[in-house]
Amino acid sequence: MEQFLLSLIAGIFIGGVAGYLGTLMLSKRMALVAGPLGHLTLPGIALALIYGFDVSLGAFPFVILGVILIWFFETRTKLPMEALTAIVFASGVAVAFLFLPIAEAETALIGDISKVGFWDTLTVSFLCLFLFMVIKKIYSKMILINISEDLAIAEGVNVKKYNLLYLLSIAIVVALGVKVVGGLLTAALVAIPAATARNLSKNLFQFSLLGMLFGVVSFIFGIFLFKITGFPAGPLIILVSTFFFLISLIFKKI
Repeated sequence: MEQFLLSLIAGIFIGGVAGYLGTLMLSKRMALVAGPLGHLTLPGIALALIYGFDVSLGAFPFVILGVILIWFFETRTKLPMEALTAIVFASGVAVAFLFLPIAEAETALIGDISKVGFWDTLTVSFLCLFLFMVIKKIYSKMILINISEDLAIAEGVNVKKYNLLYLLSIAIVVALGVKVVGGLLTAALVAIPAATARNLSKNLFQFSLLGMLFGVVSFIFGIFLFKITGFPAGPLIILVSTFFFLISLIFKKI
């Protein structure tokens, strides 16, 4: 029961901040960027599994390095961020599969929330709260940048700085998410709750609030199903999130 509660608390925090960030990513048409970045964590996850330390800790340096490289290349080239992300993540995946233990591949790809401990939960909670405050601070600026970079610059917005903060926020969410859903399903953590919220919201405030709410609820139901059925929590969380999305299509039509 203690393990279940710790998993539930960690899941609520990760789901909430992932859903909130997802609304910003969907607004910028970058909801799928979390997927390649999730794959980029695989070398770190592989090292963590080989040497027996926390997978999120292993994922952090690799995903942060990937984000910095993407940001650097974006400032030096005219290539879109999606293309640069694809280049960096493909290199990371290639490196990972050179030494990823086959026996541990399932944990690396779909996660294992049952291994979340007390200190993991505490760290996740503080990081998610900090990340929520960062996203809240940059949210309006990133929306303005998305509308027009020239207009944002005219308003005195440091576009490079905000883009870097935005990418680092994605990196932290991805690194936290791999513990729950692995490196394979991280894009769904941000994309599906945001898409569900888009179907049901009438303004930007409702959009961001519902994105966060559906992220939290998907984790709660997914972890309860994991407790009842014994199936891996990661895929169950994504399937619950997908179910809410399908329901939202009915309400949108009405």
